[in-house]
Amino acid sequence: MKKIQVLDCTLRDGGYCNDFNFGIPNIQRIICGLIEANIDIVECGFLSHKINYNQDITKYSRMEQVNQFIPKDKKGKKFVLLANYGELNINGLENRTENGIDGIRVAFHKKDLNDAIKLCESIKEKGYEVFVQAMVSLSYSDAEFLDLIHKANSLSPYAFYIVDSFGVMKQNDLARLFYLVDNNLRQDIKLGYHAHNNLQLAHSNARFFVETKTTRELIIDTSIMGMGRGAGNLNTELFLDYLINVNDKQYNVQPILSLIDEVVNDFYQKSQWGYSLPNYLSAKHNIHPNYAKFLADKHTLTISEMDAIFDDIKEEKQINFDKNYIEELYVSFMSRGKVKDGRLYEFKQALNGKKVVLIAPGKSAEKFKGKIDKFISQPDVVSISVNFDFGETTDYVFVSNIRRYGNLSGAVQNKVILTSNISAEEFFVKVNYMDLINDDQRVFDNAGLMSIKLLINLGIKEIYLAGFDGYSHSSGQNYVKTSMELSYQNDGIDELNTGMKEVLSKYSEKINIIYLTSSMFEQYGKER
Repeated sequence: MKKIQVLDCTLRDGGYCNDFNFGIPNIQRIICGLIEANIDIVECGFLSHKINYNQDITKYSRMEQVNQFIPKDKKGKKFVLLANYGELNINGLENRTENGIDGIRVAFHKKDLNDAIKLCESIKEKGYEVFVQAMVSLSYSDAEFLDLIHKANSLSPYAFYIVDSFGVMKQNDLARLFYLVDNNLRQDIKLGYHAHNNLQLAHSNARFFVETKTTRELIIDTSIMGMGRGAGNLNTELFLDYLINVNDKQYNVQPILSLIDEVVNDFYQKSQWGYSLPNYLSAKHNIHPNYAKFLADKHTLTISEMDAIFDDIKEEKQINFDKNYIEELYVSFMSRGKVKDGRLYEFKQALNGKKVVLIAPGKSAEKFKGKIDKFISQPDVVSISVNFDFGETTDYVFVSNIRRYGNLSGAVQNKVILTSNISAEEFFVKVNYMDLINDDQRVFDNAGLMSIKLLINLGIKEIYLAGFDGYSHSSGQNYVKTSMELSYQNDGIDELNTGMKEVLSKYSEKINIIYLTSSMFEQYGKER
């Protein structure tokens, strides 16, 4: 059987799932567990001269920071770091030492090819084994990839990689690149494959890769439990199990299973990764997976709408994630709908001289339902629920989210106030989406804030709020119905709350806010 090496990249690729904050004890446990599992190459994290070092994260600016985790007895294993081209200052790179990092993987895009090869040459001169990582390998034509291979032959790196950065490769794509490399790369250079799992093909592609006839030494990248950005990577535990059955070299899966149970699963519970429809769509459109994450985190789009936005992404913007660009596309898409506000005057007249209460779907709306029902039953009160139907006693329902609109019963559609981004035939009035957004990117189209701005725009001077609780880290504690719960990381929740506070503070200068139910935002109004 051909020689196959496994490179585990949990501490590097997996870092996208926890902001690289593994913590010293877990870094040590993962490295020890990988050695015990007989993993051939352990990737310990990123090497970057553009970071402020923190001992708990797996990003390093000096070798001494990572070398502390490498055992004195390496037991024949190699330890490597990955450096993105543009983040490494060769003058700041120390020479290789016997007891430290053995190799550096240089990841680069096609536009930086020539300069990246020169950087690889300089790294080799420092004594390190070099891995040539051609990001988004499918972006190269055959002629361009052959040119890269010839440059690699002159460099003579430890390994040359086929990289499926966006998880888009099918078997015929991998086969084409494999044969291009195998027939043209010097025989003493190892060939590696780095997969992502957007199409659920990482495992089958990796099996094809190692089963293809060749005498060349191969390297397969894996990560524990597939831990990695978006759809994640090839699972270490699954591929080791496969190799144990087909290869002479013995691996030990049990230490990996223990790491999943005792370390990695905790990270998964806080920030899940793996196959999803948004990640599938990013692969379908051959775009950076962060575009899928960005739109999915909005929690306002259907899959069809997300697909339509991806259709609009220009080719030159596909490879590198551009947050400002996708934000502009999102806002442009949301503002396409037509306004139908012929009954807006009627709505304004209905509010005239009345107490206006907005009911958001926070937990307190359920806890204090009796109090709210008593208040809105008064003849001088107009009630508007936000993105959900509070009940028959509610006068109107404000909806800015197509998903929430789909959950409403047909019985309430005649009292629905829609924003123009939602396509629907039945409603009371449809108002301009763009008129209601704010300038805080964290919450610029939050439904509760949009409903408040609508009332401000209509000249309302005082409102009552119920169910505007703020977002909790505790799962199941954010909404009146568990079916409404959304998946957020804790830092994302904190950002939402901070954004809400800042916008509510500004709005409280324009409209008097009175809270009917408990809220973390009560400082920006009065409690009733």
